[in-house]
Amino acid sequence: MKSLEIVGFKRANLGKTEAKALRLDAQVPCVLYGGKDTVHFSVPAILFRELLYTPEAHIVDLNVEGTLYKAIVQDSQFHPVNEMLLHVDFLELEEGKEVKMDIPVKYVGVSPGVLAGGKLVSKLRKVRVRATMDNLPDYVEVNISGMELGKSIKVGAVEPKGYTILTNVEAPIATITIPRALKGELAASK
Repeated sequence: MKSLEIVGFKRANLGKTEAKALRLDAQVPCVLYGGKDTVHFSVPAILFRELLYTPEAHIVDLNVEGTLYKAIVQDSQFHPVNEMLLHVDFLELEEGKEVKMDIPVKYVGVSPGVLAGGKLVSKLRKVRVRATMDNLPDYVEVNISGMELGKSIKVGAVEPKGYTILTNVEAPIATITIPRALKGELAASK
C-alpha cells in the first residue's frame, strides 16, 4: 500500500478556542489514537491534499516533532457549508494487529455487456476490509469480464487475498444498465 509522510506539531492547549485559532492559522487539529497513548497535534492543511482528496487509500507516516508513527486516517470532518477541513483522526497501526479500512474498487477486464452497448454503473466505490498492516491492499480487484447486459456483480463474487471483506456480500458493486435506445431495439426484435 502507498505511504505518505505528514509532519505535525504537538498541541499544548486543547479545546474549542485553541482549535479555532489553529484553523485560522491554516492548521488542522488532529488526534492519533490506538497506540500506547493519545497524541494531540496539528498539521498544515495543505499537507492533506494528497491524502484526503484522492480515491486511493494510504498508510500515513506521521512525524510529530521527531517521533515517528505509522497510521491510517480513521475519520475526517469537514465544515458543512464551506467544505473546510476541521479535524482528522488517525489510528496507529501495530504489527500483527488487524484494522478496518475502506479500500477503493478497481475494475479489471472488458464486459461483453458494455461492448453490446450497455453502460457500466458503479454502485460501490469502496469496500470495507479488515487486514493486518502488511496485507492491506491498494485496491480491491473486481473482474467484470463476465457481465452481460442487465447483470450485476456482488461483493460475494470478489476473492479476497490475505484480507477479509466486511461489506455485505449481497451488495452490488457494479451493474450493466441497458440504455433506452437499446431496450427499444431488444423489444422490437422479440
